[in-house]
Amino acid sequence: MSEDLTEASTSRFVQTAKWKIHFNEAGTGHPLILLHGGGPGANGWSNFQSNIHALSRKYRVILPDVPGYGKSDEFTDLEGVTALQTESIKLLMDELGIEKAALCGNSMGGLLTLHFAANYNERISHMLTMGAPLPGALPLTMSPAGPGPGVKTLIQTFRNPTPENFRLVCESMLFDPAYITDALLQERSKTALASPQHLKNFLRLVESGKLLPNPAEGTALIAKLSQVKTPAFIMHGRDDRVVSFEASLRIVSLLQNSQLMIFNRCGHWIQLEQAKIFNTMVDAFLSVDHNASKTPSSALGG
Repeated sequence: MSEDLTEASTSRFVQTAKWKIHFNEAGTGHPLILLHGGGPGANGWSNFQSNIHALSRKYRVILPDVPGYGKSDEFTDLEGVTALQTESIKLLMDELGIEKAALCGNSMGGLLTLHFAANYNERISHMLTMGAPLPGALPLTMSPAGPGPGVKTLIQTFRNPTPENFRLVCESMLFDPAYITDALLQERSKTALASPQHLKNFLRLVESGKLLPNPAEGTALIAKLSQVKTPAFIMHGRDDRVVSFEASLRIVSLLQNSQLMIFNRCGHWIQLEQAKIFNTMVDAFLSVDHNASKTPSSALGG
C-alpha cells in the first residue's frame, strides 16, 4: 500500500437507504471500520489519518464520517441519534457489500461499536474500543456533579470552533502537548466550520437534553452486551481526562470474550499518541484465531 495516501485520494461517497455517507477507504483484505469520536470537527480522516497507512497494508480500511459529522448527511431528527448512527454503519456495509467487519471506535465511535455488537452481532467479527464511555445508571462521562471539564470544553468549541478553543480541546484530549500543533488546530477548526449545520444540530441535542441516553437505554445496552461473545479488545489511556479508564474496566467486565489494555502516558486519542503501538496491537488482535481450542494445561506441565 502506498505511503502517499491522502484524504482526497481515499475519499468516497455512497448513498445508503437513509443517508449519503462520506468515507475514506484504502487497502484490501478483511474489512476494518474505524469509527471516529464525537468532538467538533471530528471525522474519519481527522481521527485515523495516523493509522490508515499501516493498517491498509493488510486490511480493507474504511473511515466513515458518521451522519452528523464531516461530509456525511446531517441529522434533523433528535430522537434516538445513537441508534440511528449505529444503523448508518450497518447500511454502509450493506451498500459496500460487506457481510461482516471488524469495528474499532474511539470515544463516541467506541460507544457505536458497543451498540453495533449488541444490535447487529451477526455483522461484526471483532470489536475494539478506545476511550469508550458506557451508559448505565450514570450517563456516559458524567458524575452526579454533571459533565467534567473535558466535555464542557467540547460543548464550548461546538459553539465557537476557533483554533484557540481547539487548543483547549486538545489539551484535554492529549497527554503529550507536543502533539498540539498549529497545523492540527487549524485543520480541526477548518473542518468544523465547513459543516455549520452539524454544529448547530449537536447544540440542539445539548439544549434539548437528548445528547445522552436515558438510564433505561443504558441498562438495556448493558443487558445485551452481557450476552455478546464477539472477541473484544478494549483500550484506554491511563491519563484520559475525558472518559476515565474505569469505563473500560466496566466494559471488559461485561463482555464474555474480552481483554483490556491500558496505555501509559496517554490520553483520549490512543490512535494518535500511541499510533505505532495501536496499529501493531490492532493487527495482532485481528490476526489471532479467537475460536481456536485452548492448549490443555497438562501439555504445559501444569
